[in-house]
Order: sequence, then structure tokens, then C-alpha cells
Amino acid sequence: MKRIWLAIVLISLLLSSCKKEEIIPVTNTSTNQEANEALYELMQDWYLWYQYLPQVNPANYKDPYELMNVLRYKNYDRWSFVADYDEFIASMQGTFVGHGIRMGLDASKKVRIVMIYKNSPLYSKGVRRGWIIKQLNGVDLASVFLAGDAATYNQLIGPAEEGVTNTFLFQTPAGKDSTIVTTKAKFTLNSVLADTIYDLSTGKTGYLAFNEFIEPSPDELKAAFAKFKLNGVKDLILDMRYNTGGILSVAADLASFITTRSTTDTLVKCMYNDKKYESNFFLYFKSKTESLNLSRLVVICTYETASASEVVINGLKPYLNVVLVGDTTNGKPTGMNVWQYPAKNSKYVYAPVTFKMVNKDNYGDFFKGIPPDRYVSDDITHDFGDVNEYCLKEAVFYIENGSFSVKSTYPYGKVRYFTEKPVLTNNAYYLNWQ
Repeated sequence: MKRIWLAIVLISLLLSSCKKEEIIPVTNTSTNQEANEALYELMQDWYLWYQYLPQVNPANYKDPYELMNVLRYKNYDRWSFVADYDEFIASMQGTFVGHGIRMGLDASKKVRIVMIYKNSPLYSKGVRRGWIIKQLNGVDLASVFLAGDAATYNQLIGPAEEGVTNTFLFQTPAGKDSTIVTTKAKFTLNSVLADTIYDLSTGKTGYLAFNEFIEPSPDELKAAFAKFKLNGVKDLILDMRYNTGGILSVAADLASFITTRSTTDTLVKCMYNDKKYESNFFLYFKSKTESLNLSRLVVICTYETASASEVVINGLKPYLNVVLVGDTTNGKPTGMNVWQYPAKNSKYVYAPVTFKMVNKDNYGDFFKGIPPDRYVSDDITHDFGDVNEYCLKEAVFYIENGSFSVKSTYPYGKVRYFTEKPVLTNNAYYLNWQ
């Protein structure tokens, strides 16, 4: 069986060539026992923390999913996974099935739309971030969220299948109740949620809400930054508050649109275990005609800002002034190679953590996350781009004043979310199918 490179590092969905590795083939690829054996062998060879793997008999586990849960190094590893091959490929391509929404509980204990994709069936019906959801299929959602009852939520929202219909009772920003019956559909996610330009006292400032590093992202980013450059944008507020990662090459695209650097300048160094040090690689900045060549950047982040998003933040810090507003990031300074199994008619994807990621200055051990320069709550009562939203308001204040406002200006607290977003995008992948 042949390994296929696909490292989880949120940088781009471009499929570039790279060397491939051999896994000793098993005699029968049709059973889970052989699949388990292949996974165990892979982990012993490539896993970043291979020295901490438990000694197990792979045949004692029903499938690779169960085996991976046992093998994962609990002190650090929250990410290594096994996935269905077709589902993984769909997630990288931005293919999604559902209503395309994220919901959250605000400070007044009301459930609101936190995020909605433009191709969502609900978006076309006028639903936007900040709308209150009173009921889902006749059930009060606030009580479900207050209890943190994921099981009831999942039962209410139903499976991620086309044709599943739900009835929402919304309260619009105008205070009116609106009942909307909507059916889950398949559509392509948009990674750019908003690209707005503000005329501030310091000049034109761009605002980019960017949600995931997937295959369609480079074209979306190019269009947004072309708009910014055409309009003379001098500062940028990058909103990655829910961006959990994706393809690593897309991260290089985003960083290169933000600042102009030599193509020999390092964005991130990817470092493997001592068995595989020859596989170490660097990701460099790219040449982009749409680059804004900024000297400072304000990033809005939360605990959900992870992996490839953190690569952009950490990778840019040696080159420009990067200021964070919001909450401490997730803390995932590691990436993954991805293997399909078996090589033909693949059933599984194996994605163990295989390398750590550091910036030009060799900094990257932020397993507890990157703290913000100013803690501000995620204000889900306002839409993306609304300057009254707490985080954006504080970012604008910093752009105009070079400092933050009085600390007591905003309340601070955590938001409880439920989301339909595929968990497979919650990583940083280095993708090199061959």
C-alpha cells in the first residue's frame, strides 16, 4: 500500500507533488484487522510522539477508529483521527450537507445564529448572524443550550443528509417572529464570510471574515484582496474567530496576501520526529500581485481559532506587528500527513499528528493557545462587519488610536456553540496526493 501525503496545516487546497512513502503491504486489505495493523505500523513510524505509543494488539480492536482512540497521546494530542475517505475528500473540497449554520447562546441566554454560509438555504430566506432562534421543531432551544445537551440538539437537528426538514421559529432584528421551514441541502461552503472596507480616521481599512482553509479559498481570497488593493486599503482586520484550520498551502496564500515578502522567507517550519527528520520542510511566502504589503495586522480570534489559523498568526509575527483581539486561540502547533487506506478503492483516511510547526524564529510550542492582546467577548448579537460588534469595535479603536480602549468598555465571557461544521476541517493539512 502506498502512502499519500496530506499534512494537516491549513495553508492551501492546491494539490502539489511531493515524495511518497511506502507502508509494508498487508496480505488482505478487505478486513478491519489488516486496516488496524496498517494504522499501528504507521503510528510507530510517523507519529510525532511515537515513543509514547502503548503496546497493543491491533487485532483486539473492532476498527481503526477505536484503535486510534487508544493510541492517541493524551498529554498533547486532541487531533489525530481516522475518517471515511469520501467524507474527508468532500470536506477538503468544501462540500457540505446541512442548513449551513452555527448557533450560540448569548449573554442574555438567547440562542442566536452565530454564523451562516451564503449558499445555505436559510441565507436565501434572509437569515443572518445575530437572529434569535426561539424554537427548533417546537422545542425551546435556550433550555437545550443552557443544559449543554448535545444529544437533544443532535436529535432535533437530525442527520447531515439531504432532504431532512426542520422548522425554525426565529425572532428577526426587527423583533418580529418568523417561522421558516427549511430542508438540508448539499452545497459548497464559502470561506470568505465578509470583505468590507471602512473609511477610518487613519485611512481605508479592510475587514475580512475568513472561516476555513479549503480548496475554494485561494480564489475567494484573491478576489477579496484585489478589492482591498483597488480601493487603497492601508490596514486590515482579519476575523478568524471560528476558523479551525484546513489546508496548509492556503495559509501561505493568506499570509502572502497580507504582506509582501521574498519567496525565500519562511512562514512556517514543519518538523518531524527523529525517525523522519529528512522529511522536514519549510513553507515560504508566495508572490501575490494583490498583496497589501501591510506592516501591522489586527486579528479577531477565539478558542476556535486553530491550526492553520494559528500558523498565519504565529508565522507573521516575525515580520509585522500582529495584534490579537478576542480570546486565547485553540493551541494546535502541530500538523498531519494523511494516508488513504487501502491505496485503491480507499475506505479510510489515517491522519495522525506527524510534525510540529514553528515560525521563522523557531517559536511554536503554544499548546495552551496564543493569548490575545485584549480580551473581548464574541458578540453574537451583531452580524459580521457591523462596527458595533464588540470585537470589531475594539479592533477599529486600535487601528485608529494605536492602543486599546478602557478595559471596562466590554463584558467578557465565553459563548457556548453548537455547529454543523464538519469536524474534519479542524486541523492543518499538508496535502500532496500522488
